[in-house]
Amino acid sequence: MSIKTTLLAAAIAAVSALPAVAEGIMVKDAYARAATPFAKTGAAFMMIMNHSDQDDRLINATAGVAKRVELHTHKDMGEGVMQMMHVPEGFTVAAGEMLMLQRGGKHVMMMGLTETFDQDKVIEITLTFEKAGELVVEVPVDLTRKPAEGAHKMSH
Repeated sequence: MSIKTTLLAAAIAAVSALPAVAEGIMVKDAYARAATPFAKTGAAFMMIMNHSDQDDRLINATAGVAKRVELHTHKDMGEGVMQMMHVPEGFTVAAGEMLMLQRGGKHVMMMGLTETFDQDKVIEITLTFEKAGELVVEVPVDLTRKPAEGAHKMSH
């Protein structure tokens, strides 16, 4: 590994280790991925902590790397089939609680990708909360991270 590659990897690790914070909301352990580097869709996952004494709601997300960004979840359609669906009302982040955006569950869906999702690339996603306002999160692409549970059949 060259010194340039080593320094770049260290810088990315340092950036991804820093939490993003806004008005009582903290985002940690964010990462994004696509099925292949040239896929037209990708998703972002993260831990959202609400350190305030009021419930808040994640109501929108935007990213310059996609033509359209939506908040999504999965619905069990039976027989082992999961369907992704847009959640226009967003996700509640209860006071003093954590919201997990994770594979197979709630996530930020990016459609019509305008850039490839190469390993270790860092993308900016702006999360909009009802009370905390906007929070820009630097999200590293991690194509190697495995889901916590086994893969599900997907329909979209």
